[in-house]
Parts: sequence; C-alpha cells; structure tokens
Amino acid sequence: MTAYFLLALGLIVLLFGGKILVDGASSIALKLGMSTGLIGLTVVAFGTSAPELLVSLTAAIKGNSDISIGNVVGSNIANIGLVLGISGIFYPIMIRKSHVRFEYVLMLLVTVVFYALSFDLTVSRMEGILLFIGFITFNAYLFRNLGKGIQQDEKAVEEEIEEVRDYAWPASIALFAGGIVGLYFGSELLVNNAVLISREFGVSERIIGVTIVAIGTSLPELITSIIAALSKRTDLALGNILGSNIMNVLSIIGLTAIVKPISVASEFVQSDYLWMIGISLLLFPLMRTKMRISKIEGSVLLLAYIAYLVVLL
Repeated sequence: MTAYFLLALGLIVLLFGGKILVDGASSIALKLGMSTGLIGLTVVAFGTSAPELLVSLTAAIKGNSDISIGNVVGSNIANIGLVLGISGIFYPIMIRKSHVRFEYVLMLLVTVVFYALSFDLTVSRMEGILLFIGFITFNAYLFRNLGKGIQQDEKAVEEEIEEVRDYAWPASIALFAGGIVGLYFGSELLVNNAVLISREFGVSERIIGVTIVAIGTSLPELITSIIAALSKRTDLALGNILGSNIMNVLSIIGLTAIVKPISVASEFVQSDYLWMIGISLLLFPLMRTKMRISKIEGSVLLLAYIAYLVVLL
C-alpha cells in the first residue's frame, strides 16, 4: 500500500514540478523579451515533456530500461488513442492541411525510424545523438518559420496556453529551481515505486511503463486537450499532440540514450512498437474524414486504445 501511495505522490510532485517550472521559465522568457507565441512553442512545450524526460532518464540510469522505453512508447500511443480520442468525443477537432502534410508525415517517419533503430534491441549512444540532432533540426525549422505560418497562429497559441504571469526575478528563479527539484524527486518516487509494484505482483516493468507511467506522464496533455475541447479551442490540439509524439522520440529517447544506451526488450519490438505504428496509421484516414476528428473518429481512436490495453493485460 505504501508503494502505491508513494507512486501517486511521485506523480503529483512530478506534475506540480512541471507546472511551476513552466511558470518560472515563462516569466523569465517574458523578461528576456520572448513573445508569448514563441514561449508556447518552446518553454511550454518543453515543460509538458519534462515529466517524461526525467522519468526516462531516471529509469535508464537505474537500469530500468523497460520503464524508460515503455514511458515513451506508451505515451505516444496514449496521446493518439486516449488524448485525441477523448478530446474528439468532447468537441470536434478541426484538421489543417499542414497537419497532414507536415506534422503527421514527420511523426510517422520518426516513429518508423525509432522502430528501425530499436530492431537490434538497443538504442546506442550514437543513435541517441542522431535522434537529438533531429530534435535540434526540428526546432530550428519551427524557429525559422515562426515569422511565417506559425506566427499567424500566435494569437491562438496565446489563448491556448495559460496567460503568462510576469513574476519578479527572485520569484521567477525560485519557481524555475523549485520545478527542477520537484521533477527530480517526483521522477525518483515514481520510478522506484513503479519497480516495487511490478516486482510485488510479478508484472513486467514493460507493462508498468506503457500503462501507469505512460498515462501518468501524459496527464498534462490529456487535461490541456480536454479543457481546450470544452472551451471549443481545438484548432491547435492535433498539432500539439503530433508535435509531442515527435519530441518524445527525438528529445527524450535521444537524450536518454546519450546519457546511457538503452536496452530494448524484444516484447516492445514484437508488440508495442507495432501498436504505436498501427494507431499512427489509423489516424490518417480518420483525419481525412471531413478534415476533423469528431465523436465517431474519437470513439474509434479510444476503442483502439482500449483494445491495446486488453491485449496487453
């Protein structure tokens, strides 16, 4: 029972740490003259990925690579099946042509490359470097295009993220530092107790990673998307999810493998990776249906995610 309590506490500390890290970093960025739109594309995007990054790094360093890989693979599956599915059920998500032509194609390419790199059951340090170079290139593209198409969405970005508060310098630095500390201790509690629970019940770390850990670290995206759907502000929802899946592989797996090469269990390659590719492919025809994800398409995605969990468990 103590392990469950500490796991839940770790998740709460992790999410709270990510929140105050974003608040502090956003305030600092605002003081340095960054626009709200650029903050949304960089600081906030990094902040929502920080829990996954810290969990994967902590797990890899401790030798729990199944949790490290499961966290990213499970999060990517959950982002499409669970987050987009539930969001589409709440309110139709409008699809832009740029989503289909760029973000979706890039997400699918990154997903397939991730599968190919893992086929030998290891993501090496060199492969991690290549993935992280891809992350830098992707962000450079976003920065370069900020003044073009992306800048047109700046007002929408401002509305979608919380209003950036301009704290005093000491408060901004304290929030930023506190967020980092919270992320560290939260990830420690989450990983350690997830491992204890998996050993206690004889459940593999892979299953714990792709379910409890992955869903837990995907909560910021889920909550944000549901709030956006309820507020009928869904025009950026799909782009955010596709971008999150791209970032998860390029930055989290890339950085983790650079710090310590990651071992990949054969079960991932034979099952979970195929589900990740499959649900990504399923998304394409659903996006092309009247260029929106409504209740029907959302229900299909959610059922696909439920089917994955049933097969997994």
